[in-house]
Amino acid sequence: MRGERPERAADPAAPTVPAATTVLADRPDGTVVRVGAVVAKAHAPGTDAAALAVRIAVAGHPLLRGVLLAPLPPAGPSAEAGREGAAGSGGGAVRGRPVTAWPYGVPVDRHDPAAAPWAEAAVLLARLHSVPEAALPGPLPPMRGPAKAALAVARLRGIADSAEARTVRRAWRRLPAWARDEAPYPGPAPAALCHGDLHLGQLVRHPVPDGDWLLIDVDDLGTGPAAWDLARPAMWFAAGLLAPEAWALFLAAYRAAGGPAVPESGDPWAQLDVPARALAVQTAAIGVAKAARDGRDLDEAETELVATCARIAQLE
Repeated sequence: MRGERPERAADPAAPTVPAATTVLADRPDGTVVRVGAVVAKAHAPGTDAAALAVRIAVAGHPLLRGVLLAPLPPAGPSAEAGREGAAGSGGGAVRGRPVTAWPYGVPVDRHDPAAAPWAEAAVLLARLHSVPEAALPGPLPPMRGPAKAALAVARLRGIADSAEARTVRRAWRRLPAWARDEAPYPGPAPAALCHGDLHLGQLVRHPVPDGDWLLIDVDDLGTGPAAWDLARPAMWFAAGLLAPEAWALFLAAYRAAGGPAVPESGDPWAQLDVPARALAVQTAAIGVAKAARDGRDLDEAETELVATCARIAQLE
């Protein structure tokens, strides 16, 4: 099982936490800490607080019960007093960054690829994609998948020029404008409620230790092409980084659950092709930037992704 590896990065706006706190993630796009059964997330600087509030409300909506991990309820009026820019779910702000609170869930075991819950993830996506937008709090913001891809490619500006970086940029230019976050999604499929950043690190078991699998992290949740949520495993499969058996299990489970992103049978790649290319470019850009920052050669997975970008760059 391979994915985007956690990245620790210096962040001048990162909040300080008590010594007893376990830091689960510390990246520019969010700091996540655990205290007992509670997980708090300080979202990225510049987060749209209004859009985040809608996303948090959706996560707690009854129609998403059993699909998304619900936020913890607000701590009460006294806890909210004096807090700046509350974004819901017991949150406030730390140094201008919205903070939300969640119950702790047991994550996927990275050391046991055979137990990776691909089928469960697919069913959760199918259920998420089938929720009617009109029944949810709104207006729902756009899914942030293309925006995240654009941010990843922008990281290449901060490193020395290289053949690998040029290959990634050429592949990026081959993508349609909507996949580069330069235009709205034009269809033809109707927009659906999407997670926006699906990978196995976005699943936890709750209640602990062996409750049902649920999706977490709603920072990129919104409306968009449902196929984007299938694109990362599709891209890993196409790049030779995910076993064909795992991809077949994932796709079959999604279809069996009535997922609307791909046809019920037949070739799914007409729907998956552009999002999978975009995720390949995004992931390659992150890998190339990390390798340059760390002063090392690309690893095997990063090399495969750059090779995938080279093939994308040659497409008409």
